[in-house]
Amino acid sequence: MLSPVTDPMTRDERRAGASLAAIFGLRMLGLFLILPVFAVYAPTLAGGDDVLLVGLALGAYGLTQAFFQIPYGMASDRWGRKPVIVAGLLLFAVGSFLAAAADNIYWVIAGRVVQGAGAISAAVTALAADLTREQHRTKVMAMIGSTIGLVFALSLVIAPLLFAALGMPGIFALTGILALAAIVLLLKVVPSPPAVAAKRRVPFSSVLLHGQLARLNFGVLALHVMQTALWVVVPPMLVSAGGLPVAEHWKVYLPAVLISFVVMVPAIIAAEKHGYMKPVFVGAILLLVAVQIGLALTGGSGLYVMGFWLLVFFVGFNILEAIQPSMISRLAPAEAKGAALGIYNTTQSVGLFLGGALGGWLLKHFGASAVQGFCAVIGGIWLLLAAGMTPPVRKTST
Repeated sequence: MLSPVTDPMTRDERRAGASLAAIFGLRMLGLFLILPVFAVYAPTLAGGDDVLLVGLALGAYGLTQAFFQIPYGMASDRWGRKPVIVAGLLLFAVGSFLAAAADNIYWVIAGRVVQGAGAISAAVTALAADLTREQHRTKVMAMIGSTIGLVFALSLVIAPLLFAALGMPGIFALTGILALAAIVLLLKVVPSPPAVAAKRRVPFSSVLLHGQLARLNFGVLALHVMQTALWVVVPPMLVSAGGLPVAEHWKVYLPAVLISFVVMVPAIIAAEKHGYMKPVFVGAILLLVAVQIGLALTGGSGLYVMGFWLLVFFVGFNILEAIQPSMISRLAPAEAKGAALGIYNTTQSVGLFLGGALGGWLLKHFGASAVQGFCAVIGGIWLLLAAGMTPPVRKTST
């Protein structure tokens, strides 16, 4: 048996991780570029002065994606990962070009619906699992998760610049071009998964009702409820308590994201190489709960205090974004990894929607402390479920 020290990632594993992270990054960059500037552009469209329709235009993508993650995951189990990913990226590109050509808010919403129908997250993460051995899987998931975080931070900086240069239609068109570039990357650079024998059919109910997988599915729901709800309250707090204009919020987000990557690496090494998966997993959840309590107690104390809590949040968030899909891929039946990751990504999308909706309602009626208290309770429930989990058996050789 080889130890992780003498059994490093192969060239194909490194290439798979880097190229799949780049595909995720290209797709997510297109999405994130829209968020900081769309509300400014929307009133120039027919019907764009209705804030409900503007909200639908932003949220339609997530709701559609929630419906399609499971079918895409199951289809990738049956017909292969790459064909399903190509189909999803093509749909995403079509939706992007549709939104770019829109002259009213309704066609933008239609474009966002079509974008969401290209729900490839489950198929991509399943392909990453196919192409990496278990002892290196968390590293690859960390590469993907870190790329998403970095792209998010980058989008906050460059979106206003691109909006000034290209306009909103240009950003939508750029999003479509990035999706087509991701197809080229998938077909030319990403290794093909190994051929497998005919697979036995695994009942969907056995994946949906699997006890350990269900805990992880609740976990990703809670994680993204907390993430979205946090962004309902943090921007106003940065303005009021930190005295930082909205256009300069990236000066807090970007350093926090970059430093969190550095802090995250030792935790991933401890989980992957030294067998501390569960302590690192539970510890990251504790960090998120601490953030909610800390912001509730000190949120009005100034910019540096808020920056500290955001750094702690990003550390916990990035660790969990790497560890959870890796655990899903290890615990799921080999013949149903796509279905399991489809359920996982569906609950993630539902969490994004609920976090925004509930966070906004609580903030409107009860204030920021109610949002943070709610998130702390959700995190506490997750912590109890995680504490009772049995971690996947660690493997150190193929």
